[in-house]
Amino acid sequence: MLAVFCFSTIWAIFAVNFISMSSTINPEYLKQQRNEITEYVIYRKLSKLSKDEENTKILLDIANDEKKHYDFWKSVTGTDVEADKRQVKKYLMLAKLFGLSFSLRLMERGEEGASQFYDSIAADLPGVVSIKEDEELHEQQLISILNDERLNYAGAIVLGLNDALVEFTGTLAGLTFAFGNNKIIGVTGLVMGVAASLSMAASGYLASQEDEREELNPVKSAAFTGIAYILTVAFLVFPYLIQDDPYIALGGMLVASVLIIAAYTYYISVAKNVKFSRRFSSMVAISLGVAVLSFGIGLLVKQVFNVDM
Repeated sequence: MLAVFCFSTIWAIFAVNFISMSSTINPEYLKQQRNEITEYVIYRKLSKLSKDEENTKILLDIANDEKKHYDFWKSVTGTDVEADKRQVKKYLMLAKLFGLSFSLRLMERGEEGASQFYDSIAADLPGVVSIKEDEELHEQQLISILNDERLNYAGAIVLGLNDALVEFTGTLAGLTFAFGNNKIIGVTGLVMGVAASLSMAASGYLASQEDEREELNPVKSAAFTGIAYILTVAFLVFPYLIQDDPYIALGGMLVASVLIIAAYTYYISVAKNVKFSRRFSSMVAISLGVAVLSFGIGLLVKQVFNVDM
């Protein structure tokens, strides 16, 4: 009986001390600690997926830094935390779909608020100064030298996407006013799109042959250009195939063009770490400007030749 009483007393004292100790841990410290171990796991997993030896080395170097940061926070909190499995799955999926650079730079953007937090606690925890330097400089420098195939072919994608947007926003707008028949406009747009995508793929192939960069494969460059072109055309033509009113379809096509520009510009702005607004506004201005000019041309053609379909 005495032994049971002693054991219960010791356990109660331990529980009270543990709860008291846990309650004194700054939740922000635990949050940073969890971020570090999560990024460590992400970098480790990405290094195993990478087929490029230099990329593997870079990712492992970054992972080692994150592990050091985690160990620092562990010494502060005195406790272990687990990686955020949902975040790990999210960034692995993004890397597979959009490339290493996009996934890693998006992850780094999520850490922008950490710099201010480090400044606020630097007086109490001087060790965070070196962590801040790593986060702001070392990792960014390492990420910038990744060999990302998708970014290597960004020029080929832009060639196909830009040409499709500029040509087909104008073409479809002109056809809308000239014909006014969505089925004819949609089918005509698709036929022209397929032919033009093949032509653009050929142009991409020839252009890449003149490019002196060894990492560019002419066949892949042509494929990226052609696929970007035909997918863009498909999105632009789609409203005409599901809508009878030509002017509603025209509005849907213009909205689709803006969304395509926004999506691609966002991807490039993240992956290449450049500003979004300037690229987005210039591409929108060019595409919609051509569409507006084509409206007038199509209306003029309809009036002059008395086309009514």
